[in-house]
Amino acid sequence: MSLPARAENVAVVRHALAGLAGQIGMDEPGIADLKTVVTEACMNAVVHAYPESHPGPLEVEAIPERDGLTVVVRDYGSGIRPRPDVDRPSLRIGLTLIAALSSSFEIKGGIDRGTEIRMHLPLKAREEGERVAAAPTAAVEQETTDVDVHSPELVGAVLSRALSALAARREIGVDRISDAMLLSDAISAHAPQAFSDGHVRLSIADREEGVELRVGPMKSGGAEELRGNLALPQLGGSLESLADELQVEAGEEGDYLVLGIAAFSN
Repeated sequence: MSLPARAENVAVVRHALAGLAGQIGMDEPGIADLKTVVTEACMNAVVHAYPESHPGPLEVEAIPERDGLTVVVRDYGSGIRPRPDVDRPSLRIGLTLIAALSSSFEIKGGIDRGTEIRMHLPLKAREEGERVAAAPTAAVEQETTDVDVHSPELVGAVLSRALSALAARREIGVDRISDAMLLSDAISAHAPQAFSDGHVRLSIADREEGVELRVGPMKSGGAEELRGNLALPQLGGSLESLADELQVEAGEEGDYLVLGIAAFSN
């Protein structure tokens, strides 16, 4: 996931990773620990990495493994340098808590070089996890939540949690959030077929008028095929009627399926 380092976005990360953890078999105490360490790591970036007026990118990488989940939280800010005027517990307390709840823990970075926190959470018991290398990416300004899911069977768990967390910020009723969940389930089931490498790429924009989901870029014709898979021939309709907006866009990189859930029902 890649999204702006703002406090309100920490809940999006927490919900998405909780959905992923449940899908791979992590028990409830483990998921509770996961939520705690992810919140602490993300809040370190939110509070300490960037100037308050110009939040930079927050990147979260989650790697399911045989014995648990490795999570990497990365920023490109000023490095670990606690601000004396921040009315929040010391940064050292947060890192100590992360280390206590993780089976393995690593932090690296430096002044003006950003910070990377790597944690491993076991499924049921705290055992040493394997280190997983993560390729560095350039820092870019953004206003969306970008998700790249490498295992198609995990798309539904991640997308539904992230989408519902973002939708809850706006005046979107429970019935509309339920509609969004139905759409996300259908998209999750068919999206991998539209990507040549099986990786599903999503971009969720939190806007004043509601939430916009973009799926792509996909191979040529993939977006239209994905749209067609929303049809319900036995009922003579389509799940796309649950969206306030649904369209296919063609770009140089490939096709996109774009759907919107409005804050106010028409």
